[in-house]
Formats: sequence, structure tokens, C-alpha cells
Amino acid sequence: MLSAYAMGGQGIDAIEVREVAVPEAGPGAALVRLKAATLNYRDLLFATGGLTGLTKEPEYVPLSCGAGEVVAVGDGVTRVKVGDRVSPLFSQVWLTGRMPSMAMLGGSADGTARQYAVFDAEGLVLNPPELGDLDAATLPCAGLTAWNALFQHRPVRPGEWVYCPGTGGVSLAALQFAKAAGAYVVMTSSSDAKLARARALGADVAINYRTVPDLAAEIRKGVGGGVDVVVDVVGKDQLDLNLSLLNEGGLVAAIGMLAAHFSWGADQFEDKRLGRISVGNRDEHEAMLAFCATHAVRPVVDTVFDLTRLPDAMRHLESGAMFGKVGINLL
Repeated sequence: MLSAYAMGGQGIDAIEVREVAVPEAGPGAALVRLKAATLNYRDLLFATGGLTGLTKEPEYVPLSCGAGEVVAVGDGVTRVKVGDRVSPLFSQVWLTGRMPSMAMLGGSADGTARQYAVFDAEGLVLNPPELGDLDAATLPCAGLTAWNALFQHRPVRPGEWVYCPGTGGVSLAALQFAKAAGAYVVMTSSSDAKLARARALGADVAINYRTVPDLAAEIRKGVGGGVDVVVDVVGKDQLDLNLSLLNEGGLVAAIGMLAAHFSWGADQFEDKRLGRISVGNRDEHEAMLAFCATHAVRPVVDTVFDLTRLPDAMRHLESGAMFGKVGINLL
């Protein structure tokens, strides 16, 4: 089988794809033939040194998100059986509640950039037939993060406004979830072409932030007031703007650090208008999958690379040219 290996902070060029032996499933575990994986921004940060001290040493299998089929199970496994279509949880032992574990794939634990992998059976979810393997492989990190941004701290309601900056995997998943929940969505980007595609997916207001003198004013004009939820993938640099846009009772769902600094460390975190989002647990993942199946949500994938071209996929992600997720074919 083929497996990719990276070394934390050593750069994209240090990623290697090697032929290795297929592992065996021990007690309580399942062997999964992975068929598709997808990249997240964290994968790039781990490889390039943007986030340090969070990966296995001296090397690790990158990527946290994937999907495939169970091909063998160890003793005592009842959760899954051979032939089940599954995805591993982003955080393998985070099954319920609000206690995230640092045992996260593609970092402290080996990830999904490989053709076969053994996972704890309890750390797997069953993918519905309405979602293909590549669809399901977009969801464990970006999809679940978007899901909890909209439904964890303050569930979005029909007729409310959601602000999604950018057109990456989290923002587009939030757009799709919000529209399926009956909300309105305003999106921003520096690309008119990407904004046109966002409108085609259902965005009600789409604004090129590079062409307007006052982004907050333009958003307020477009939505006819304020917004109820901000899906904050940018981080601290845009926190003041995001808070200024909120209607009474609104929430900034603080997720990312595209602008280099998380909102998470901000003093304002005692402000009830700011909610920290850290992916999610198995219960939430299963609720998201059921929602996708019921509402025919099909995730947006930009480009798919073969596993041997994982460095090229990383560079595509680094370029910011993508619209939606960057996928990896593991067949």
C-alpha cells in the first residue's frame, strides 16, 4: 500500500510517499481501505511550521479527513462490520460532550494520506448512501467545524442572517448548511469569479471586499441591518468588525486563523457574543451526516490529486486559488 509521510515544520518538499505493509486490525479496531481524503488549512500549517509541536516525531502521516470501506475487524468489534462505508473521526476518542482530545488525525496521530489504516472502531462513523466517499471525506474537520459554528452555541434559525467570510471548505459548508436550515447568507471574497460561484450555491449577498471602502457598511446595506451568526475563519484581525455586525443576541463563532492569529486568545472571549469552535464529537458528526442526507447537501470539491501528488495538492491549497475542498484520490 501507499502512504505519505511528513515531518512537522520541514516544508512541503519534505513530504514523501512510500510503499509500506498493510496493517492488521487488533482487538477493538477496524482496518479501513481509505478511498478519498481531503486537505485542511491545518495540514499546511503543520507541514510548513505555522503550527508547531502538534505532530508526531520524527514523522507522521498527514491529513485528518478521509472515507473508505471496512475490510477487516478485530476481536470485540460491534460498531462496524466488513463492507461498511465509514469515516474516521477527526479526534478519535472524542465521542460526546465538550471535552476535545488532542488525539487528532494528521498530527499527534497518523492521518488519512494512505490507502489502508487501522482505527479504533468507536472512532468511526457510518457514511450514508446519499454521500459518496469524496463527499464524506470533506466533512470530519471542515464540515463539522461549520456545523458547530451554526448549531452548537446558538442554533441558527430560519430567516436569520449568517456571514461567511471567504470561499474555503468551512465557509462553503456553512453556506450550504445555513441555506438548508432556512437562513440567509452573506459571503465575501476578493474574487468576483468565486463570488459568482457562491451565488450559484445560494449566497444571498456576495461582496468583493477589495472593491468597497467600508466592508461593514456594505454588509449592513446588503442584509438590511446586522447578522445573527458570523462564521469566523479569519481570526483576531477581523474580530472587531465581526462583533460590530452582530444583531442583539448574535454570535461570532470563532474558528480560524487565516490572518495568522486565532480569536481564541482574545480578551473578549468573556464576551457572550464570542463562542469558541473546536471541530466536534462523534454525536455531532452523526447529526451532521443525517442532516446532509435529509437535505441533499453535497460538499464542494475544487480539485482532486492522486496521493503521489500530495505536495502539489498542498501547494494548491497554499495558493488560495481553490474554491471549496482540495481532495486526494486514494484508489
